[in-house]
Amino acid sequence: MSDVVCSAKGCRADAVWVLAWNNPKIHTPERRKTWLACEEHREHLSQFLGVRGFLKDVVSLREWQSAEK
Repeated sequence: MSDVVCSAKGCRADAVWVLAWNNPKIHTPERRKTWLACEEHREHLSQFLGVRGFLKDVVSLREWQSAEK
């Protein structure tokens, strides 16, 4: 198991997706918080954030890590 696990409650699966989000009521527009998701929980977590208008981007963990370097 990798050291990055899914953010879904109770899930310990390896994360493969990064969900970048912010809450416009408390964060500046450029601020990005992140949740990590496994394949199984990507859609559920995306919908949770999306229905609230928080979801900004979904990218693979590999792509996210490459962009940070």
